[in-house]
Amino acid sequence: MKRRICCVGVLFAFLCGGQEVFRSYYERQNAEANKLYTQKEYGKAIAVLEDLRHRPELQQSEDELLNVLYNLACDYSLAGSKDKAMETLRAAAATESLTSASVERDSDFDNIRQDPAFQQLVKELEAKERPYQLLWNSRVWKTPFSEDLPEKEKVAGLSRLWSEAKYNFAFFDRLAGLDWDALYISYLPKVQATKSTLDYYKTLAEFCAQLRDGHTGVSYPREIESRFGWPAITTRLLEGRVFIDDVSDPALKERGITHGLEILSVDGTTVWEYGQKNVAPTRGASTKQDLEAKTYENALLGGLVEKPVALTLQDAEGTITQVSLRRLNPAESDQLPHGRWKRFEYKMLPGNLAYVALRSFGNDALIGEFDAAFANICKSDGLILDVRENAGGSSNVGWAILGYLTDKAFLSTQWRTSDYRPAYRAWGRTGKWYSEGPQDLWPRGPEPYRKPVVVLTSAHTYSAAEDFAVVFDAMKRGKIVGEPSGGSTGQPLVIALPGGGSARICTKHDRYPDGKEFVGVGIQPDIVVRPTVADFRAGRDTVLDAAIRELERSH
Repeated sequence: MKRRICCVGVLFAFLCGGQEVFRSYYERQNAEANKLYTQKEYGKAIAVLEDLRHRPELQQSEDELLNVLYNLACDYSLAGSKDKAMETLRAAAATESLTSASVERDSDFDNIRQDPAFQQLVKELEAKERPYQLLWNSRVWKTPFSEDLPEKEKVAGLSRLWSEAKYNFAFFDRLAGLDWDALYISYLPKVQATKSTLDYYKTLAEFCAQLRDGHTGVSYPREIESRFGWPAITTRLLEGRVFIDDVSDPALKERGITHGLEILSVDGTTVWEYGQKNVAPTRGASTKQDLEAKTYENALLGGLVEKPVALTLQDAEGTITQVSLRRLNPAESDQLPHGRWKRFEYKMLPGNLAYVALRSFGNDALIGEFDAAFANICKSDGLILDVRENAGGSSNVGWAILGYLTDKAFLSTQWRTSDYRPAYRAWGRTGKWYSEGPQDLWPRGPEPYRKPVVVLTSAHTYSAAEDFAVVFDAMKRGKIVGEPSGGSTGQPLVIALPGGGSARICTKHDRYPDGKEFVGVGIQPDIVVRPTVADFRAGRDTVLDAAIRELERSH
């Protein structure tokens, strides 16, 4: 199942006056249809969507029309109405935005998948897409993996990455000192000199990292990824020092490897030097805090699973020990407990304060989880929304959560992307941008949460979680407490590379609703609070404690 969910509140943004009544009606009906769909009440969902389908106002927005038609086709298929499902799916295809891949992958159409009319529609969609696919996504790039790719494939992969970035990357204006063509020329002999596909991809990652963007980077082929692993610990950077945070393997705890031990060296090199030499050069980041988090927390101890990592550790009393830790392959890691990580966590704190951790916007089920807890949240005297460990997902999910905090419309981010026009270049004109201003977002439900709210951020607040924090900040609904966010969001373009790997290139430059920058800067908290080593070792949450104090002052 891959049901289309339109951005709540970004519907019919171009309409005004009396159309606002329909916009509100659309959102209520669309939400009701989706709820009925999840309850498998397909007949009732069909009735709701058929009403929307025939409203003349809907015809003025292709995206929302496609949303209604596609979901209606899903409901008809699941209800066993094959002819109506096909008729509606053909109407969705007429909007010009439906893709063959979305139809083929959707299990909602299993009831009609063998229907000749369905198969014919897929063929028609594929035929319409074929010229585009040949131009931009040719299978020539999807060569098989080998331990050492042919030199011509290595050069071709570098060339594709260079070319796609040249025309699609959103932030060359921030790299005034970078000659991208000259960098490409300098890397040609480097990729030709690599002796393995692993070394080749490391070189590509280093090349790409010089764009200094967190949404731009290289992904290794799965045959290489499967050889990499991490020991059963996580690390934390605090006050310029690196510590062990979570330990997920009980056997390590029995060896005395516990939360709070400081890491002094890795494989015989000081931890800071090791990170700068072995990790940072291949990590894309637009801010200091993002690069440090990726280097010393996300990726510090990763490596080939057959090679243990040697650590020098020191406890709070100064006792130093040497340990060797085995790196676990992905299958072994999946079998260990995931510590405190949950996508959604709700609990009440002393002082009648509600704490909600939102650790991913990657699944719209989070909205339902928040909604289920909302009645209890409303009984609190203050709300803490923690996105410190939220690396992103869909901005629409985060904005939907914000809709519970207000009874007034609020604004999304604004954005721009390169608008390359070959004729303009021939005429000597400078580059142009296509941009869209902030769109209206709308409340969810009749009665919002009205008590004080605080949002917690860190360098791990990233991507769609930053879009969430930006809109919250612009709403003036409460204060942000903690550390600056990672400073990277946008829309990556994913391209295939030889040997089974890929790269992604950020194509979209987002800003605050009023145009204020946060990409390359980070969202700056109203109250800056950084965790301390003493609190970390004692099991205290420095930032959360500060948020509680702030809410207590707000009473």
